[in-house]
Amino acid sequence: MSGARVRVLLSLLVAGAFGCGGAGPVEEATKKPEGPPAWMLAAVEQPRGLVRNEPGTAPGYVLFTQFTSDKTYLVDLEGRVVHTWTNEKAGDAVYLQDDGSLYRLARIPEPSNFRAGGVAGYMQKLSWEGKILWEWKMGDEMRMLHHDIKPLPNGNLLAIAWEQKTAVEAQAVGRRMDLNPEQGLWADWILEIEPVPPNDARIVWEWRVWDHLVQNNDPDAANHADPSRYPRRLDVNADGDAAAMIDEEELERLKALGYVPDNAGSDDIQSDFLHMNGIDYHPRLDQIAVSLPEIGEVWILDHSTTTEEARGSTGGRYGQGGELLYRWGNPKVYGRGTVADQQLFYQHNVLWIPDGWNNAGHLTVFNNGGGRPDGDWSSVVEIAPPVDDGGNYPLKDGEGFGPTAPVWTYQAADRHSFFAPFVSGAQRLANGNTFVCAGPHGRYFEVSPEGAIVWEYRNPFHGEVAGWQPPGTEQFPYASFRATKIPPDHPGLAGRALTPLDPQPPLYVPPPAPAPTSGN
Repeated sequence: MSGARVRVLLSLLVAGAFGCGGAGPVEEATKKPEGPPAWMLAAVEQPRGLVRNEPGTAPGYVLFTQFTSDKTYLVDLEGRVVHTWTNEKAGDAVYLQDDGSLYRLARIPEPSNFRAGGVAGYMQKLSWEGKILWEWKMGDEMRMLHHDIKPLPNGNLLAIAWEQKTAVEAQAVGRRMDLNPEQGLWADWILEIEPVPPNDARIVWEWRVWDHLVQNNDPDAANHADPSRYPRRLDVNADGDAAAMIDEEELERLKALGYVPDNAGSDDIQSDFLHMNGIDYHPRLDQIAVSLPEIGEVWILDHSTTTEEARGSTGGRYGQGGELLYRWGNPKVYGRGTVADQQLFYQHNVLWIPDGWNNAGHLTVFNNGGGRPDGDWSSVVEIAPPVDDGGNYPLKDGEGFGPTAPVWTYQAADRHSFFAPFVSGAQRLANGNTFVCAGPHGRYFEVSPEGAIVWEYRNPFHGEVAGWQPPGTEQFPYASFRATKIPPDHPGLAGRALTPLDPQPPLYVPPPAPAPTSGN
């Protein structure tokens, strides 16, 4: 397990604070507490539903689902549910389409392999009424859909998947033995999928991280070179020093959130060495952006290549093949920076600001912030990649990719009071505001460019999926992978009756959380 993963899991399990000004600074833990961590308790104890709705809020609706629920919700700015979709499988990433349908990832409850946070296995398309229009499974011992998808203008979808690599295969590409678990590594893989209803799909384009490696660990292994000379490739040992395994008690707490499958073990967490957790697409540039929290970076890739070109370092619109066009967040991992240069810490949800908007072409990222040198705190950052008119990202010899700092940052006034250790997201809106999801708490809020919170809502819903209800989720029930602001003129809402449901779905009141026990 990488150092980054251990720091984040410790943040999850021993300290974290909740809210914006609602809790005090995170204190360094002197020992592991025996009860639930403070941020988990605070997430349950906070009032649920609408908190504020002030002038300056962007019009629209909020789309979200909860980790263990069979429902996806659409709520208005008054916090009233106006529509739901119901499906027997729990879901994470959801995307409303122009025809009112919903693309979503759905979970295999207890996968035989790939047992870690973000596991999915199914892609679905649901009608406005919730009927399954298409469902495709890619989840077995050797490969697994996970975390996120992105609908494309041509009707296809981009998806993220894991591929199983054995420990022998990992050693052959120079993986350090102390970073190489017995069950091997899960290598991230990006696919373009053409849906073939009702239950099939065609893979029409692929990119694999395994095709773009470098390492300076083993001169007898493949791809041996100085990583600083190949900044457009991944150092296969970039995720850091070998670190302690997560213990069973800590793993049970993650299961209680619905974050990892019931049958996950500590070895599974170690195999997920990159944990790619978000994907976006820029149609004019034909480029893909992805987030890799284990190494604290976002990458940009060329989608204009053929699959064959994507395996190499030439071809495509930008002439780099499948090599990285751009990377940002932690230049130390490619030998062109130091620890002090790291700016992203276990981040999620990289998104482009669309063409035609202010700061079009910039990227927004939810910077979860676990493992910062000055303590754990979350922020949202906007960065301006140094892209030229041709869509290229110039890089000088010996230097890292710019910029040196974000052009905009949201953080709490008491920055340690806002900390979402995992999942979460941020989305720039047409009026210049930014919509934020603090996923572990089920807290969604909108901030102005000046950082003022103008709208806030805390998910009051919980659910159960037949055949799968991780133990403990009834006490920590509100977490969600992401929430999205939907504008009122979205074509998928045209002609829809968006009046509040009557009756409203029942609010969930959890049982009393177990009290921390004192130990000597």
